[in-house]
Amino acid sequence: MVAQASILRTRRRILIVGSGDVARRALAGLAPRIADGRVRVFALVRRPEAAAELRAGGALPVRADLDAPRSLYRLAGLAPTLIHCAPPDDASGRDRRTRGLLAALARRTAPRRLVYISTSGVYGDCAGADVDETRPLQARTARARRRVDAETRLRHFARAHGSALAILRAPGIYAADRLPLARLERHDPVLVREEDVFTNHVHADDLARMALAACFRGRHRVYNASDDSALRMGDYYDQVADAFGLPRPPRLPRAALVERLSPLTLSFMAESRRLVNLRVKRELRFRFAYPTTADGLAAARQEHPRTSEPTPCFTCT
Repeated sequence: MVAQASILRTRRRILIVGSGDVARRALAGLAPRIADGRVRVFALVRRPEAAAELRAGGALPVRADLDAPRSLYRLAGLAPTLIHCAPPDDASGRDRRTRGLLAALARRTAPRRLVYISTSGVYGDCAGADVDETRPLQARTARARRRVDAETRLRHFARAHGSALAILRAPGIYAADRLPLARLERHDPVLVREEDVFTNHVHADDLARMALAACFRGRHRVYNASDDSALRMGDYYDQVADAFGLPRPPRLPRAALVERLSPLTLSFMAESRRLVNLRVKRELRFRFAYPTTADGLAAARQEHPRTSEPTPCFTCT
């Protein structure tokens, strides 16, 4: 009984905000620590039907809504470690969800460690250059500007409360159930090679594991949460097509794509960069389960010979 009481007193408490794909994978990664009593996880949940899934994963669901700031005060003081996976709302150029969350957490003892999953879109277009974490931010899209706002608010909060903040800037997230197969089946075109952009990727499992590594080993730092691939966008789509036995997409000049693709898809074709991931390897001592997209696609092919496209390939969390 004494030993059990000691475990409960020293159990690490983690609050997960955002119950999307990456958050669920992070919770699964914590399962061994939850089972042996080393970690206790609280998870924000908005919909009652989602609470059962989180509870089955070992988390204690906490009913609250990031779009209803008054409901967030029950999160205050729950845990000294926060994993923030929730995307901003789409209403403005600012992240009102993060603002409300931080206001609630400040009402009691603030978390000592914060992990935020952001996006590499904050760098803007870098004309295909290598980009490390010291690159000035030049967000060009509204969604990226909201992420810059969230990062800024988190930095101010961490500085005011003496917290350690690890920001993971994630590129295109993929997994077996997050592939652009529907686009390939529609024969949507991509850019001709001479006009194509460099893109970056990370497997959803690796991103979730990086978030956990930042929880336990992260510094007050920004990390490029990208794998080792350095692909042009069209080459990535060719890889996916080849892995699943689909025709490679047609290639067209940029001017011809304007009438064929949505503004959202076109916006991803307007930015080119190659993320440098040395910091995540050296400081977090992170080893990728899927170092390249070829590795991840080979695993996806074995897991799901044919799969669907529930989320766009290039959206984060």
